[in-house]
Order: sequence, then structure tokens, then C-alpha cells
Amino acid sequence: MGTLTIRTDPEVERALESLTGEGQSRSEAARAAILETERAHRRARLRAEAESLRNDPDDVEASRELAAEMDAIRAW
Repeated sequence: MGTLTIRTDPEVERALESLTGEGQSRSEAARAAILETERAHRRARLRAEAESLRNDPDDVEASRELAAEMDAIRAW
């Protein structure tokens, strides 16, 4: 396990006070914030990838062809 040392400014101190008001430690608040930020970045990357696929005419056509094939198989 590593150690992280950061310098805080008044805005960060206010945020930490708010986050630790119900008994959570500063370390727990920092870890939770880092993890939530990483999850938000991952969701943003996935959203961007999905948008790219949705706007790709070749991918859209392949999806339509696959849907048509699946409809044909379902008829049996």
C-alpha cells in the first residue's frame, strides 16, 4: 500500500470538512473521491466509444445485417 501526500487549499479543506462531518476520515474521503473520479473517467471513455460506434456507418450497417439474420433464424 502506498502513501499519498497532498497540499490542500481552502476549497479542498471545506470539501474535506463536509465529507468527514459524519465520521469518515480524511484518508477515507480522499480514497473514495479518487475511486469515484476514476469510475467517472471510465464511464466517459465508454460513452465516447459507444457514441463513436453509433456514428460509424459501417458498424450501423453491420448491426442492421445482424439483426436481419437473427430475425430470419427466429422464424424457425
